[in-house]
Amino acid sequence: MKYFQIALFLLLMSCNNEKVVQLPEIAHSDITEILDVSAAYLFYDETKEDSIELNRRTLISTTNWLVNVDKRLTLKQAIPKITFLQNKKRNAELHKNDAAKNYFTCNDTSKKNLGFIEFTHVYYIEKQPNTIKLKLNEYRVVFNNPSNIEISTFNIEDLKSSEETLLQDLNKLLLENDEPITLHLFFSKNLSFQNYITFKSLLNKLKNKQLIIANEEFIFN
Repeated sequence: MKYFQIALFLLLMSCNNEKVVQLPEIAHSDITEILDVSAAYLFYDETKEDSIELNRRTLISTTNWLVNVDKRLTLKQAIPKITFLQNKKRNAELHKNDAAKNYFTCNDTSKKNLGFIEFTHVYYIEKQPNTIKLKLNEYRVVFNNPSNIEISTFNIEDLKSSEETLLQDLNKLLLENDEPITLHLFFSKNLSFQNYITFKSLLNKLKNKQLIIANEEFIFN
């Protein structure tokens, strides 16, 4: 059985009581099939005070994890639950599989099927953008909202960018630098999970060996 069929079955089985995860959409995914999986679900639930419900009953620690996050949730709502899941896997002492990875499940609109974004080695940290001191060839990318993205380094004024121009602006920086550059990513906690996945999908399109994206991702007020 193809993986996407298994994934759809897991989604249906976990949506009892008319619970549905509206998956974030991406235009293209490099990862379209994963084997040996188990799943967790972050539901958008208007009946709860924080509008979120985590269902992790089907997770198996030694498998690849598919984390299905409702696109309507904000990062303020979703990231603490995601971090909780990451720590459960990283801190497992028994039945641990170091080769198992973590993925966000998405709706790949180009294929009209599921696609996946890996986040195994991402560490989410609460920190404000101006608290990070940048070194030579390091850039801070601050995602306030789709139309307000700031790119800065220690010796230039902030470059204003947007969802539409981000790839063009980052590619220009790569062309202007002879040495590898490192991006430090900052995401507003008020962004929707759909916004976050859109930005992550855009960054995945940058196939340049001169580019390093730091594993720490900062969530700010």
